[in-house]
Amino acid sequence: MEENTPKDRKIVVGISHGDYNGIGYETIIKTFQNPQMFDFCTPIIYGSSKIANFYKNTIPEINYSFNLIRSANQAVENKLNIINIFHEEVKIEMGQSTNQAGQLSFDALEAATQDLGYGIDVLVTAPINKDNIQSEDFKFPGHTEYLADKFGKNKELMILVGEKLKIAVTTGHIPLKDISSAITKELILKKLAIFEESLKVDFGIRKAKIAVLGLNPHAGDNGLLGSEEKEVIIPAIEEAKEKGILAFGPFPSDGFFGSDDFTKFDGILAMYHDQGLIPFKTLAFDEGVNFTAGISVIRTSPDHGTGYNIAGKNLASPMSMRSAILMAVEVYKRRNEWTEITANPLKFSTIDDGKDASPQDLPETKDSAYTD
Repeated sequence: MEENTPKDRKIVVGISHGDYNGIGYETIIKTFQNPQMFDFCTPIIYGSSKIANFYKNTIPEINYSFNLIRSANQAVENKLNIINIFHEEVKIEMGQSTNQAGQLSFDALEAATQDLGYGIDVLVTAPINKDNIQSEDFKFPGHTEYLADKFGKNKELMILVGEKLKIAVTTGHIPLKDISSAITKELILKKLAIFEESLKVDFGIRKAKIAVLGLNPHAGDNGLLGSEEKEVIIPAIEEAKEKGILAFGPFPSDGFFGSDDFTKFDGILAMYHDQGLIPFKTLAFDEGVNFTAGISVIRTSPDHGTGYNIAGKNLASPMSMRSAILMAVEVYKRRNEWTEITANPLKFSTIDDGKDASPQDLPETKDSAYTD
């Protein structure tokens, strides 16, 4: 695609179709049922026009047609473009995990990532089945690790983003039994640095305040319920502060989310996957977005899975998919803005300062709200 600035053309969003037996196509089709979405971007689905039409017919109110193209540089504005990444017959088994669906979800992902920077500007991934996608070519726990391997190995950070909530995870897709040994001071420091940089560059928060959660109940209760806080997490927070990162904690997760204290921070760093994702999906599931920070490309995804149980029933909400697409577009603009800002320091005034709370306004780590 001819190189243009965002001012000259709409941002091109590549959408990998994910597991076609799930709700991916339904959420994509419903998203672009709203014609205003085309004001923000030019979308390209990497998948199958036959499958797309099949799911379109399960949604009676859809009244637009797809635009079949062979390459990203043929994309037409104000159309939902599709690139067929395969041409053989495919068996659709709604709500079922099949090997073919897994293989074709990988093929779509590969085709879309190859076009990143060469026809598409950002990537939005519809949900995959992390089991059936496994093969000799894909040996990763999920999208995040796959993209990190291609675009920023050991620099990735999973951030779940809602309207008023941004939660990152120190450890991602690993077994619960391995979490304690995986958490080191160095890892926490690295994740805090990536988080702060993303909040600044990708979300426009100049002085982000980051809450760090503890690992153990009551954040260890001064060592009574575990030593990780005293030996690892607190030293990491202290060193982060010395490096200029506004990190606070460790906070016991239960009381932190049970009160309104989570609203006083620009970002929250959880120690493991479920510690961050359970409160996030409780508070922001409908519009939540999974964002991969720390890598050179922009990738977002809905915060839900394949939704096999409602596949083909016209029950899937497009809200998270819509939010993922709009966020990818916004982050693309933010990164371009940051490039301009660093070239002209006078523009630093355009970056937000984050939450209004000063350090003394922030909750104490041993507030009574955090006790049982």
